[in-house]
Amino acid sequence: MNQFEKLIESNTILSSLPSEIIKSHIQNRTFKVISFQKNSIVHFVGDKCNQLEIILKGTVVVERIDESGDLLTIAEFYQDDILGGNLLFSNSPYYPMTTTTREESIILVIEKNLLFDLLSEFPTFLKVYFEFVSDHTFILGDKIKHYVNKTIRECILNYLAHESKLQNSNQIQLGIVDINQHICILNSCFSVFKLHKILPVNFGLLL
Repeated sequence: MNQFEKLIESNTILSSLPSEIIKSHIQNRTFKVISFQKNSIVHFVGDKCNQLEIILKGTVVVERIDESGDLLTIAEFYQDDILGGNLLFSNSPYYPMTTTTREESIILVIEKNLLFDLLSEFPTFLKVYFEFVSDHTFILGDKIKHYVNKTIRECILNYLAHESKLQNSNQIQLGIVDINQHICILNSCFSVFKLHKILPVNFGLLL
């Protein structure tokens, strides 16, 4: 098939499809395999979910800065897990938090329309897909609901407290990109002026 053949064959959800179907889609590149380096962004908060993503290798995490300024892992996804399964066919198919790779990872991507066709044609694949989605949705949804309802100000203050601890100083060094990536702010165009309006004076910012 290709260099990822063994990973694909050993995958639980993909193994529920006929092998000739998998080979055909790999050859036609309708199944896409993407490699990510460690600490790569897979999805930003607010990204639209247009595809199912199957982790063939590696670890993908959803993280959040908590009230104490500590980095909190909301969820971890490992080899054989899926991303986007609970969002893909929803009325609001947007990622609620940023997801990143904790190590080098390989992900197989199936576009929404193709996935629908496969689910319709292969009942066993449909059953396994539903099992994966059901097992993960309740736990993940409950955790996200608990942490996601925070204002931008609260998120920024939590992040600053976290960086202050790491740098052992009340005068910290950071950039706009750092804030956006770690706090999951939807608007990536925050200006220094806007930040100074929301941040307390006792934090010395070196932007």
